[in-house]
Amino acid sequence: MAKTSAVEKNKRRRKLVANQAAKRAALKAIIQNQALPIEDRFKATLKLAEMPRNGSKTRIRNRCEVTGRPRAFYRKLGMSRIALRELGNSGKVPGIVKSSW
Repeated sequence: MAKTSAVEKNKRRRKLVANQAAKRAALKAIIQNQALPIEDRFKATLKLAEMPRNGSKTRIRNRCEVTGRPRAFYRKLGMSRIALRELGNSGKVPGIVKSSW
C-alpha cells in the first residue's frame, strides 16, 4: 500500500486540474493564436505562469485504485499488475483465469 499522503496529494491534483482546465485551455488558445498582438500573447503567458503548477494535467500520476501503487499501472483496468493478479486469483475480475499447462 502506498503512502496515504501521496495518494491524497494526487487526488488534490486531480481536483485542481478539473477546476483549472477551462481557464488553462483559454490562455493556451490565446498564446497559440498568431493573429493576436505579441503583447496580449505575452500577458497570457504570464497569467498561465502565475497559475498553480499542480493545475497542469501532466502533474497527475496514474495510481492503482486498489493499492495506490504508482508503477506497473494498467490504464484499461485502473490498477497495478500486483492488484490485478491478486484479484484475478481470487476470482473477482471477470475473464481472468490463472493459467496452467
